[in-house]
Amino acid sequence: MKPILVIFFLFLLGFPQLSIAQDVSLYQQFNGRYDYTAIGNTLNLVENGPLNTCDIITSSSADLSLDADQTIIAAYLYWAGSGNGDLDVELNGQPISAERVFNDALDPTRVFFAAFADVTTLIENQSSTTYTLSEFDISTTIPPYCPTGTNFAGWAITVIYEDSDLPLNQVNVYDGLQSVPTNLMITLDNLNVLDNEGAKIGFVAWEGDAALAVNEQLTINGNVIGNPPLNPLNNAFNGTNSFTGATDLYNMDIDVYDIQDNINIGDTTATINLTSGQDFVMINNVITVLNSQLPDATIVADNFGVSCGLRTVELEYTVSNTNSTDPLPSGTPIAFYADGILVGQSNTINVIPINGSEANNITLLIPESIDYNFELVLVVDDDGTGLGIVTEIVEDNNTFSINIELLQTPELITLSGELLCDEGFDSAIFNLVELAQNQIESITGDISFYETLEGLEAGENQINDPEAYNNITNPQTVYIRVEDIPCYRSYALELEVENCPPVVPQGFSPNTDNKNDWFNIQGLYNIFEDHQLLIYNRHGVLIFEGNNDKKWDGITNRGINNRGKLVPVGTYFYILYLNDPNYDALNGWVYVNY
Repeated sequence: MKPILVIFFLFLLGFPQLSIAQDVSLYQQFNGRYDYTAIGNTLNLVENGPLNTCDIITSSSADLSLDADQTIIAAYLYWAGSGNGDLDVELNGQPISAERVFNDALDPTRVFFAAFADVTTLIENQSSTTYTLSEFDISTTIPPYCPTGTNFAGWAITVIYEDSDLPLNQVNVYDGLQSVPTNLMITLDNLNVLDNEGAKIGFVAWEGDAALAVNEQLTINGNVIGNPPLNPLNNAFNGTNSFTGATDLYNMDIDVYDIQDNINIGDTTATINLTSGQDFVMINNVITVLNSQLPDATIVADNFGVSCGLRTVELEYTVSNTNSTDPLPSGTPIAFYADGILVGQSNTINVIPINGSEANNITLLIPESIDYNFELVLVVDDDGTGLGIVTEIVEDNNTFSINIELLQTPELITLSGELLCDEGFDSAIFNLVELAQNQIESITGDISFYETLEGLEAGENQINDPEAYNNITNPQTVYIRVEDIPCYRSYALELEVENCPPVVPQGFSPNTDNKNDWFNIQGLYNIFEDHQLLIYNRHGVLIFEGNNDKKWDGITNRGINNRGKLVPVGTYFYILYLNDPNYDALNGWVYVNY
């Protein structure tokens, strides 16, 4: 495989005195079977010099030629010149306005500009053809620059293209406007050079004079680069185009150098140095193309969910390997931090191919020590200690942060309780829906009922038939959940059962007709469970003694005679001991008839 390193420079002749430059930094990165080419032209008619005319035209042309199997990915137009700038030009008759502008200066009276525009759509539509930059007019600006030979204007188009026959390369586009009065060093990190055959470096520069050679050197990893005789080692900026062999690019160079002996297989960095003993060099655009095969893991949070009163976050996330030249291995670790505290770990499941991604989810438990409002940070290629295990193209794009607010448990509101008569064994039937509707205002969402507060908070094990609910303890608190936005409202309702006075019938008929066959005292049995019932005949003789498990059906169980026999028709006296501190004993007469 053949790594390629290409650099695109903008500089002009002068003596360094003043600099207001912007540092060159990464603008865009492409990874895949990509390469780069550039076209452009000067607007100077001749080289600057004391015996030459000082004229600049307003348009010039250059030809772009791409193979049929080369697909345009991106195209960037840079134009530059003396003065504060003409920021509105035309390319093949279409108006182009500067999207970004850079400035530099030698002194307060000699300032320079460079402008940028993304022209990808225009180049895609017209592809291989002649391109003319026009309406670039600084003719009224240059007169003060002519005596010092610092008048210049020109343009260049950088084209990133894809070709299936290329190796997997990394293409980085850097730009800014950074002066190089004596030396400028740029270090490229996160490389993984697999092959150095055919490696090369190139640049475009303004105001390159063939007759001037004052320590103009370009080096990579400490080695001076040249392409003699077209580009001598000490005169990099000499008005040539080494793509075409032209020597009449006045005040402009487009050159390419072979550097395969200056970068080694396995290199992870490359250092580029530009020196100039006299020229005022301004780096405007740097492009590197290297056969560097590495993954590049990124992560984003797609969605998250929180529940009222729970300190959990249901998180959906995606790990991507889009800007890469090698698959991301399976098992790449992922760490999750809440306000800097590790709260969860995961890893990728599958090998993620180039331009691929993998979606997954995780439930994170947030410790009590963390506030309800916190920053959740997702980090891919992190083993939970801040360390990664995968070498990547870019090592500082592995994180994604999102602000999360947990929903606090709503205040529990206590409603007025409900007291019903015991229907047996300390229980009664309660209509919970009716009780809630009578006391809770503005019920617009779903309402549900629970026997425990934990069930309410989790929304689990709700009461199935709240309109006919039989309490299970006495007293008992039931919990009501009313759905609301963004959470819910919660209420507590106490249910209580009391022993109400029993109702004693006046008589019964134990004739086995299944109608009124026993002394059925309403509200007694299974309610006053410790009661004692005594029955006396009219002579005052005890003939029956009963309790909760022994009801009187007209048969005697006390006395010496007639035990176990039906009593004759007549009136009998009863005494009922309820054994309840709230009630005295009841007594009276009951009539037995057949």
